[in-house]
Amino acid sequence: MAAAAPPRTLAPNASLPAKVQSIPPNQTLYITNLPSNKIQKADLRTALYMLFSTYGPVLDVVALMTMKMRGQAHVTFRDVQAATQAMRSLDGQQFLGRPMKIQYAKSKSDFVSKLDGTFKIPNMSGAADVEQTELQQSIFNAPPPGAAAPATTGSGLPAKPAAAPADQQMKDAETDARGQKRTRDDEDSDSDVAMEEDSDDE
Repeated sequence: MAAAAPPRTLAPNASLPAKVQSIPPNQTLYITNLPSNKIQKADLRTALYMLFSTYGPVLDVVALMTMKMRGQAHVTFRDVQAATQAMRSLDGQQFLGRPMKIQYAKSKSDFVSKLDGTFKIPNMSGAADVEQTELQQSIFNAPPPGAAAPATTGSGLPAKPAAAPADQQMKDAETDARGQKRTRDDEDSDSDVAMEEDSDDE
């Protein structure tokens, strides 16, 4: 008797290459292969909105012109069904002279996250982890102006000078070496002469 061959079953997504993993359906579509040098960002967003809004309510269109995001855009629909219908209809269609490549976005858009209350402010890597030097700490922790300052600081820096006394009159303001202002009565009345009009009769 011949040995029975094991049943041939395919693993999920076996037809896809190893690098390409299926992305679950999402309200946000990721569009690539868009022309970036022929059109302004505002015009591109408007054109994408007009095209995709025929398939359902579009909540947001994000098209950035940075070097990393050039030629790419994200279009967010109100529901997954409209996004799926738009993706199936427009994938590979010509848009401003180039065929669009459309797929679901890998994650939920910030716009949808804000609507459903799950939005979290992204952690600014590096900005929050910066440690202050002693000089920076002494500046930021200094008492407000006019308050009594300690004689020495913990970092060995000289003490802050005491607040200056109230404003004083300048020393040279008391002398009469400065010029004096003329009054209007001293002006010559001859200086105000009416202007003669030019005639065109010549």
